[in-house]
Amino acid sequence: MFIRSYVDSDLPGLIEFTIETFGPFYEDSFRPLVGETIFGIQHGNWRDDYHKQVAGLHDPDQHKYVAIAEESGVLAGYVAWAVEPDRRHGEVTILAVAAQHRRENLGTALCEHAFDGMRGLGAEVVEIGTGGDDFHAPARALYESLGCVKLPVAVYYRTL
Repeated sequence: MFIRSYVDSDLPGLIEFTIETFGPFYEDSFRPLVGETIFGIQHGNWRDDYHKQVAGLHDPDQHKYVAIAEESGVLAGYVAWAVEPDRRHGEVTILAVAAQHRRENLGTALCEHAFDGMRGLGAEVVEIGTGGDDFHAPARALYESLGCVKLPVAVYYRTL
């Protein structure tokens, strides 16, 4: 496995990879959990949302970075992070690992890569979030194994 810095030509593949990786969450977890009305309003255009979000993940002038993990030249995962140097605060904004590469410590390697990058920019604290649903259980286990502390937060939705 090889981890490298993002280049502009990665963007189309990253967008499709992100959609493929998180599609099961939106379609199989979130949609049935909240119902069609809330799903439609909150994340009905989730694919389009990723086109916009992923395009803005890497902007070194804004202290935003992406690292790509490849195996034999094929995208296996990526991590995106941002740093607020004045606050000495870093945040992992997205971590995505292809289904066939999960449980190979790739998520750990990508997070450690991002943590090193954050430290290099003066961050002393990292924030990383994920969902509380079954889809995100492996992510929660990973973050806890990295020494992250879970903050109890509850988010509620209701149609009006």
